[in-house]
Amino acid sequence: MTIAQQERMASAPHGFDVEVTSGLERFSAQHGELTLTSVFQPIFSLSHMRAVGYEGLLRAHDALDRPVSPLDVFGEAARLGDVLQVDRLAQTLHLENFKVLGAEHEWLFLNVHPGALTDPYLAAALLANLRRLDLPPRRIVLEVLEQRADDLERLADAVRQFRERGFLIALDDFGAGHSNVERIWQLNPDIVKLDRIMLSHAAHRADMAAILPGLVALLHEAGKLVLVEGVETEHEAQMALACDADFVQGFFFGRPNPGAADAAHAMTCISEVTDRYRDQAEARERRNASRLTPYLRAFERAAERLAAGEPLEEVCWNFLGLDHAARCFLLDAKGKQAGRNVVLRVDRAAPETRFLPLADAQGANWLRRPYFRAAISAPERVHVTRPYLSINEALPCVTLSVATRVGEQTCVLCGDIDWVEE
Repeated sequence: MTIAQQERMASAPHGFDVEVTSGLERFSAQHGELTLTSVFQPIFSLSHMRAVGYEGLLRAHDALDRPVSPLDVFGEAARLGDVLQVDRLAQTLHLENFKVLGAEHEWLFLNVHPGALTDPYLAAALLANLRRLDLPPRRIVLEVLEQRADDLERLADAVRQFRERGFLIALDDFGAGHSNVERIWQLNPDIVKLDRIMLSHAAHRADMAAILPGLVALLHEAGKLVLVEGVETEHEAQMALACDADFVQGFFFGRPNPGAADAAHAMTCISEVTDRYRDQAEARERRNASRLTPYLRAFERAAERLAAGEPLEEVCWNFLGLDHAARCFLLDAKGKQAGRNVVLRVDRAAPETRFLPLADAQGANWLRRPYFRAAISAPERVHVTRPYLSINEALPCVTLSVATRVGEQTCVLCGDIDWVEE
């Protein structure tokens, strides 16, 4: 053991051992018959294409050097009423091993039991360890675990105090169990970690995949950075890119390891998946543009005929005759609908429709809709919305719109297209 290693060993908490494997130092500790140590899973910024943090994860082996699941370690601790002590031991191990990891600027993500945050003694012990290791609080992201907190108000107050000291706060496993939107408002985290189960559902269900970008956008609007965890396949990596997540974590990008992430491998991996995402996005845009072309031509012709004085009911038939055209309608300069929707397909006009209360849109005001605002802002030009949920039938829809002069009045002609991704 070198002099430097001896000095680190002397400064480590009582009961800790240090071992050197393949030139890498690692602290371990005994807990009953178990030997505990740390590994670190890198957390990557998709934009920076490098690791910006590491999550400390517990590893345990029994007296015969057989691996023991961390869930079993904490499960047994919970059974014995010892979970906060084991939580503190794991934190201390991760801090010791993070110090020798060689990370100069990255965050350490520490899983913390809610009870450890609200216990003054355990909170003080964490701060004392940071001072001893010369790690500033700004390097630490406290992950509030997905567990029921008996006193959520007390937990929120503790979280606020830790943030005031410079710590960052992450809400773990969002979308699972007790980790929900209410906790975001109560705990006000800096980072929200989307639970793996959400990504898994989105990978197999188109409707769930469509929800992810909106969920991330909502969290961004609330001032939260978003981390997608459990990314194991390229398809899931593509979804993380598509939903505009800030950070990713998972086997696809980097497995838990005692050492630091391979920077060159990480940059290559993220660069390649980003390039493929760009190529796929561009191909999808070309397909959508081709798909829209006949609708745009028919809609532009309808607008010309409307401006020439022909009635709405006569000008829309070519547009409505296309396979997925749903309806046409006309708005005045204030967004109010003049007349009923013009439809062609018999099933849309059937009175038995489940959405019959919404069928009569005469007099409705669509001032808030992006298609109206875009048309009024740039008249005489056809605008195309992003896919959104139509109120008419609760189905994905794209709306074409154009503001034009009809006699002495400015009107906005609109045409809806059913839009199921192909």
